Amino acid sequence: MTVNKVLYRPLGLLFGVLGGVAASALFGQVWKIITGTKEAPTATQKDRGWGEVLLAATVQGAIFGLVKAAIDRGGAAGYEKVVGEWPGDTDKHDGK
Repeated sequence: MTVNKVLYRPLGLLFGVLGGVAASALFGQVWKIITGTKEAPTATQKDRGWGEVLLAATVQGAIFGLVKAAIDRGGAAGYEKVVGEWPGDTDKHDGK
């Protein structure tokens, strides 16, 4: 592991925590818009149907994935602007 990646690690963890908080808040708002209810169902709530539980999980997963990618990418780009080096992988994608 390079020194650059070691220096970035604490920032990446902080960004991850903040991203989780932001994603959770965003999911709550989106779920309220979709269903009109404040709380999404959990998988173990007996009175909620399969469709509602699986829809909630799908929407939540998509939002968390999107927010995580945006936070990770933005954090890495900001780090590069400040430090002058990209903190992540720099291998070129060869399409294979």
